Amino acid sequence: MSGDGHLWSALPVPAIELDADARILRVNGTGEMFLNTSERSLQGSRLGAKIALSINVDDAIDRITGTGGPLYVDGAKLTLPGGELREVNLQFSPLATSAGDTGHVLVLLQPRSGAEHLGWVQGSQVATRQAIGMAEMLAHEIKNPLAGITGAAQLLSMSLSTEDRELTDLIVAESRRVVALLDQVEHFGDLRPPACASANIHDILDRARATAQVGFAPGMMIAEHYDPSLPDVWVDSDQMQQVFLNLLKNASQACKGEGKIEIRTFYEGGLRLRLPDGGHASLPLQVEVIDNGPGLPADIANHVFDPFVSGRENGTGLGLALVSKILTDHGALISVDSRPGRTAFRLSLPIAPAPNRKGT
Repeated sequence: MSGDGHLWSALPVPAIELDADARILRVNGTGEMFLNTSERSLQGSRLGAKIALSINVDDAIDRITGTGGPLYVDGAKLTLPGGELREVNLQFSPLATSAGDTGHVLVLLQPRSGAEHLGWVQGSQVATRQAIGMAEMLAHEIKNPLAGITGAAQLLSMSLSTEDRELTDLIVAESRRVVALLDQVEHFGDLRPPACASANIHDILDRARATAQVGFAPGMMIAEHYDPSLPDVWVDSDQMQQVFLNLLKNASQACKGEGKIEIRTFYEGGLRLRLPDGGHASLPLQVEVIDNGPGLPADIANHVFDPFVSGRENGTGLGLALVSKILTDHGALISVDSRPGRTAFRLSLPIAPAPNRKGT
């Protein structure tokens, strides 16, 4: 690819090529416009030196070098040289050049838009909160008459023939479906900060798995590969259980209720998130939810965490958006790697401060 200038210039997304020393070798035209800076001013610099990212670039490069495969990071925060803050999805991929050079890395930046920003930029924060507040209020108001409609249909069905009861049953079923959707909207509109405390991540996962197997995934095989030595995690347990339930439900639906889900936990030191104040938060606890379904549809693969984006007919597109919101509120990260036969959602979570860990 290094020798194909026409292809490089034609890339429709911001792209950066790093050399074997992880220094910027070149930036395509779309990248220059997005970053609002010239390729010449960036060449020779390390990626994180002039373009501050909320992930540790060296860790990302080490990971793809070790695995030989790409790394996807959803919702990374990027600070431009002029101080402007933006949110992007990142893809790091090993790059074989036409000259035979090794160790090069291609970095693609997919600008994000929509409700997933959730207030990282002050101007959009106000608008986002207003929009979410309005949606939450409408959801609450719509549920009241729906309850009346459902009750009236159930009473009416008691005096109808079997054939006519099919119509009232349809009214009840559709009303309940709308209520379920409105419940998701209300969850998405909850802007209260998480009530974090020390918790055992495996206890949370076990509760989510048990709920899934007696509920929406009775035909799925769920395998656990836990690292029992992991320290406590610092999360809101109820919210995190909701995250895992949504991911398990997404996996079950992708496999149409028949397939295999793997849940892995492990420790990876060195993964850090850059905070808005310039500090860093360590995110060493890793959880992966992996399914053997068909993979994400290509047309939505880069937008699965956006609200109202769904690859299923009649899907609401709020499940993964809620996952992204909860993890953002926790200062955690989520990424996805998907191909036919294997889709893996990976969460990077903070450990509990030492004084708060159970047993310390």
